[in-house]
Amino acid sequence: MPYRAWFQCINDQCKKQYPLNSIIYRCTACGSLLEVQHDMQVLAHRSATAWMKLFEDRYKSTQWPYGSGVWGKKEWILPQINDDNVVSLYEGGSNLFWAERFGKMIGIDNLWLKLCGNSHSGSFKDLGMTVLVSMVKQMISEGAPIQAVACASTGDTSAALAVYCAAAGIPSIVLLPKGKISIAQLVQPIANGALVLSLDTDFDGCMRVVQEITKDETIYLANSMNSLRIEGQKTVGIEIVQQFDWEVPDVIIIPGGNLGNVSALGSGLLMMRDLGLISRLPRIVVAQAERANPLYRSYLKNFETFEPIQAEKTLASAIQIGNPVSIQKAIRTLKQFNGIVMDATEQELADAAALGDTTGMFNCPHTGVALAALIKLIKAGKIDKSEHVVVISTAHGLKFTDFKVKYHEGTLDFPCHYANKPIDLPPNVDAVKEALRQELKKRREQNV
Repeated sequence: MPYRAWFQCINDQCKKQYPLNSIIYRCTACGSLLEVQHDMQVLAHRSATAWMKLFEDRYKSTQWPYGSGVWGKKEWILPQINDDNVVSLYEGGSNLFWAERFGKMIGIDNLWLKLCGNSHSGSFKDLGMTVLVSMVKQMISEGAPIQAVACASTGDTSAALAVYCAAAGIPSIVLLPKGKISIAQLVQPIANGALVLSLDTDFDGCMRVVQEITKDETIYLANSMNSLRIEGQKTVGIEIVQQFDWEVPDVIIIPGGNLGNVSALGSGLLMMRDLGLISRLPRIVVAQAERANPLYRSYLKNFETFEPIQAEKTLASAIQIGNPVSIQKAIRTLKQFNGIVMDATEQELADAAALGDTTGMFNCPHTGVALAALIKLIKAGKIDKSEHVVVISTAHGLKFTDFKVKYHEGTLDFPCHYANKPIDLPPNVDAVKEALRQELKKRREQNV
């Protein structure tokens, strides 16, 4: 029997279904978000052992398109797409490394970082965009009226959309909040030929506009409320387990903004459990910036209520979102995974990112939020030092050099405890020797 997948309403009282090549983002019957469902009975015809062997055989191979970390799991992602319509830049397969020294600093033995920013456009968004743009390419080949693909973005989504549309030869449109993203994030879609619209608002304002303009079926919506994105991003959880030789970590910590990545992480892990590849689920922790923490506020009320907020300016600009589109899916996922939500102040996230950098990392501020949340949870006794913990690093630190420069210059609005300013000296050997003597002595004493 052929593998197949479809859109389905997330409302348990509705569950209306739609083909994946429909231009649709919410249920037409009840207005709820959609998710991609797979024919699990057909997938179960292949044993768990056989799935693991298939995924291992394809992993980083040169067989098109299966060497991709996403398309190596094609049957679980988008089984009905033609290989000729796949738009892939060899995404996935990103580093997972043991952060041994940083772990010892904060009191945990088995800490790992999943570097999703080690990708073509520099963030985890590539994992979802390869799926969405591939489906758009197939829909256009089938006669769909799509003329361009659009997104609202705090930087990373726009970069991923622009690069994949450029690879596919499909026009892209990105709506960015003026003056609220880094130069590196702004230049990426510009360089890849996107039509860039800089709006004098925040991300939530951009999101409202893009939802209106994509009511026109000639402009296809690429934000994470489009659950095709989630299908690619769900491979993060699958790949983490695969990289641990199919062993499940105890805790996975992920930064949360628009929250699509939370349900994506859960979706991949649930699929593995339901098909017998794993027998238990990890605990999921969502980390938010204190200035943009609507999910954390809802968590403190046991998710009984949720109220959007006006997000304040935060160094973690990509998660500066006060009204996340995927809130319903995220809360459902956290309930399934015995989840925790924690937030971090600006100083906590900046210091955590900088401390991690001193051990060989190069953290974006959003990874700093996750690391700060981890530190707070260890101190609170909610994560034990013996637990096997994975922190998902969502973007490459090079996208946020302005944040790092200001931190090390000490020009942020708080004390920067790990600032490392360059020392200005004359071109004089004695002056250099004296500076080295003083600084190396000071660093030895700090490490005692």
